[in-house]
Amino acid sequence: MDLKNLTYEVRKKGTKFIVVTGGVCSSIGKGVLVSSLGVLLKNAGYSVSVIKWDPYLNVDPGTMSPLEHGEVFVTHDGAETDLDLGHYERTLGISLSRDSSVSSGQIFKSILDGEREGKFLGKCIQLVPHVVDAIKSRLFAFALNHDVDFVLLEIGGTVGDIEGKVFLEAIRQIRSDLQPAHIFHGHLSYVPRLEWTGEVKTKPTQHSVNALKEEGLVPDCIFLRAAFAIGQQQRRKLATMCGVAEDLIFEVLTYKPVYPLFIDLQKQGVSKRIQEYFGILAAKSSNLSQWQELIDRINACKKVVKVALVAKYVGSNDPYISVIEAIKSAGYAHDVAIDIVVIDAEKLEGARNSENWDLLKSVDGIIIPGGFDKRGGEGKMAAVRWAREQNVPYLGLCLGMQVMLIEFGRSLVQLEQANTTEFDKNTPHPVISLLEEQAKVVTKGASMRLGEYACKLVPGTKSAQAYGQDVVSERHRHRYEFNNKYKAAYEAQGVVFAGLNPESGLVEIAELQGHPFMVGVQFHPEFLSSPLKPHALFKAFVGAVLEQINKK
Repeated sequence: MDLKNLTYEVRKKGTKFIVVTGGVCSSIGKGVLVSSLGVLLKNAGYSVSVIKWDPYLNVDPGTMSPLEHGEVFVTHDGAETDLDLGHYERTLGISLSRDSSVSSGQIFKSILDGEREGKFLGKCIQLVPHVVDAIKSRLFAFALNHDVDFVLLEIGGTVGDIEGKVFLEAIRQIRSDLQPAHIFHGHLSYVPRLEWTGEVKTKPTQHSVNALKEEGLVPDCIFLRAAFAIGQQQRRKLATMCGVAEDLIFEVLTYKPVYPLFIDLQKQGVSKRIQEYFGILAAKSSNLSQWQELIDRINACKKVVKVALVAKYVGSNDPYISVIEAIKSAGYAHDVAIDIVVIDAEKLEGARNSENWDLLKSVDGIIIPGGFDKRGGEGKMAAVRWAREQNVPYLGLCLGMQVMLIEFGRSLVQLEQANTTEFDKNTPHPVISLLEEQAKVVTKGASMRLGEYACKLVPGTKSAQAYGQDVVSERHRHRYEFNNKYKAAYEAQGVVFAGLNPESGLVEIAELQGHPFMVGVQFHPEFLSSPLKPHALFKAFVGAVLEQINKK
């Protein structure tokens, strides 16, 4: 369908769009705000879906280091996406697809591929109209493919960034194409307070809104990101200088965890104002009782348990944000708070008397998350061995399962040089090896085993008990698998392959018999965990941690 017809169909359907941009600086929480708005609308009885526009030129974040752009979140249909899609899914309890993630790289690639195929009839291809029209078409197609009341759109980056200008131009045109009654623009801006004067400064927000005005946009609403309450005087000043109604200027305060923000925004009347903007006169109230119950439960947590996250990417929590959220949610389900200790895997590769080893020895449970390449691999295996020998509950995720099975191979199966061909191509015992279909893959982007695959559980195993069902579907992101040629040798030493893919026979879950909880999974269960519905395996892991603590 061409853009003209797409525009007509969207206008006829009456989909309402809420756009969120960010100003002053990056990492101010646009994804959290979008999720919060979705919570308010969904719990007022409306259906919602979310789309993210990322200005970077990568087709997707799959080839970027997690320290560069944070966790790579995987959707059920196998798209490698920005971590904000994880925020959306966890918070809103919805499943998103690859069409929720749009990058400049995708847009430019589609246009240039089309140009090579002769689809532009000899025209000179330009940012306007061709790139902007492609962006608009993706949004309108999304709205038509998802039968929801509200489409929430986050534009990544910061207003003023060169690479984001085409997306702002798309919004400017969409406001004209659909008329204002169909699109609401909220701008999230950082408000600093100078420590040496104690003054709150609104000037950065004024400049940020001026940058929007230069692109032909005046926001309908301003959200003020701050660690403190913003006074009425500052709001009044911003209303005057930015041309936004004072009752459409709201605070987005810092909460840890974030859930009280939903209650705060509701009290400020955000949902009511948005509904009124769209002409919904009988505005519905949001029922946030489930979230309030979770907040009360968190506040009531008195007991703290310490869990190590033995990681390769250290310095930011963003590379493991879904894992961290899953651990915390599982803790709340057991009425305990989780103190997550991030340990650099490389620093466990020496003697067991270092500061990092002292940290590892002090924890109640160990988790090794996914990752790529051999850096820190031996340190992770050392952590596996400690968990096995000391009966410390262990949960291995993707690579975390692979290093667990390598350690078992070396220590239990007497394969001293057991390894993965990812770490050592010439290992004599490739207990973890490249998938057969991956052997001829040359390109890196989106070429792994990605998305949801089935896992058939073995009755009586810890995993089967945790799930309470025979077959589950979990999300994958990897190239290497357990080599089934070694399966019998492992089983002879007490390793149970508790979950298999029913079609390929590939190992999905491995457990160690006689251990309180030593479970490795080839998939990423963290992607299916949410605050209101923690994942079964993380809940089982925390339960095992508490059992071990009680035994002591």
